[in-house]
Amino acid sequence: MDIHFHNIMQRLEAVLREKKNKEKILNKELASELGLTPDYYAVIKKRGKVPYLSLALFAQKEHLNLNWLLLGSPPKRICKGSSKAS
Repeated sequence: MDIHFHNIMQRLEAVLREKKNKEKILNKELASELGLTPDYYAVIKKRGKVPYLSLALFAQKEHLNLNWLLLGSPPKRICKGSSKAS
């Protein structure tokens, strides 16, 4: 299974659309949620470079399964205060 920047960002966008109740998430919003500057986000997007540490921290904060975020493997969320998935 390959890890692709575009696929990961689509899953991240879906989480943010749900969280913010918005139809469209801008690149600057993705950058902000990952703790990146918009300029740096543009560079890594162009290069297809996956920001693993930023994604791991975001997944932890939002109780997301990192395997789901990176690979699309269910389950999507991890239960708070537990290592069990939901």
